[in-house]
Amino acid sequence: MPQENDNLALVHAAYRAFRDRDAAALLATLDPGVEWVHPEGLAEYGLGGTELGHQGVLDFLGKVSGVLGGMRLDPREFVHSGDRVVVFGVRDVTSLSGRTETLSFVHSWTFRDGLAVRMEDIFDTVVFTRLIDS
Repeated sequence: MPQENDNLALVHAAYRAFRDRDAAALLATLDPGVEWVHPEGLAEYGLGGTELGHQGVLDFLGKVSGVLGGMRLDPREFVHSGDRVVVFGVRDVTSLSGRTETLSFVHSWTFRDGLAVRMEDIFDTVVFTRLIDS
């Protein structure tokens, strides 16, 4: 049980870092070889597929600001078991034109040796791309 609580604490720390736009604090929760996975449906915007390692995460985050005006995550439910934490939540996504929508997400986190080795973001890419294109 202590390991599960440690993993849950790391997930909370990652969301705080994202909220505060603190890349160093976010990276501190991630293994240097982390897999940062997003739906292939966003590949045309440079946001789909798997980024590897800390530099891959930073590259991904840098691309987001090129296609979106902003994003705020609101993680609401945390389910943890062993090396996994699954988070259900919503995100407010703002387009470059200023239109904001609230979209559901599921994040699946996998941990090893006290750091996240994989984070997969699961969401409706059709609605998301419509927002990017608006």
